[in-house]
Amino acid sequence: MNKVFNHAEEATRDIRSGMTLMLGGFGLCGIPENCISALVKMGINDLTCISNNAGVDDFGLGLLLQHRQIRKMISSYVGENDEFERQMLSGELEVDLIPQGTLAARCQAGGAGIPAFFTPAGYGTEVAEGKEVRVFDGKPHILETALTADFAIVKAWKGDRFGNLVYKGTARNFNPVMAMAGTITIAEVEHLVEPGELDPNFIHTPGVFVQRIFQGSNYEKRIEQRTVRKKV
Repeated sequence: MNKVFNHAEEATRDIRSGMTLMLGGFGLCGIPENCISALVKMGINDLTCISNNAGVDDFGLGLLLQHRQIRKMISSYVGENDEFERQMLSGELEVDLIPQGTLAARCQAGGAGIPAFFTPAGYGTEVAEGKEVRVFDGKPHILETALTADFAIVKAWKGDRFGNLVYKGTARNFNPVMAMAGTITIAEVEHLVEPGELDPNFIHTPGVFVQRIFQGSNYEKRIEQRTVRKKV
């Protein structure tokens, strides 16, 4: 099976309006920049996007929000995107806010084939409304269901032609768990190498979870909140 594609446009060509997408990254760190740009150009809409957040107003998933291509966001944080906040408060955008650890666990469960699990996170808040509650070791837990997607789109530092992936530093974030949970997983990488060049002891996502891979280009790697020390 040939998993290598030439570019983002080719790898995402059969993503359609109304689909559910998982997109790796945390803030602007480790986001699939090339694929997001391709989705904007495609003009598809009515998307459900599962992502920790939605980037910023003019970058990352914020670009899809600008063009009204997202119908629903399943996220844990909205604080750095004014347009996200505006659409949510105005009712234009459906938003499912999830505790961050629960979001990661739901994606992981989806990839592992676990349909649901109990967690204490969110009990006693709006997050628990309408959900089954059970008590374990004297503590109430709520039932959370797994998350899966039509496509999972992730970004890695290195990958080989078989789809094995290595993430760099904090860019690892949500990418590994989401890579497991897509019906089709697309990986864009900074460096595409030959099989055998990656140390098998340090592969973060095995190629069995990845159906498409391509070498990206022109990465901006923006800093979301730049903080510098004052000169003394």
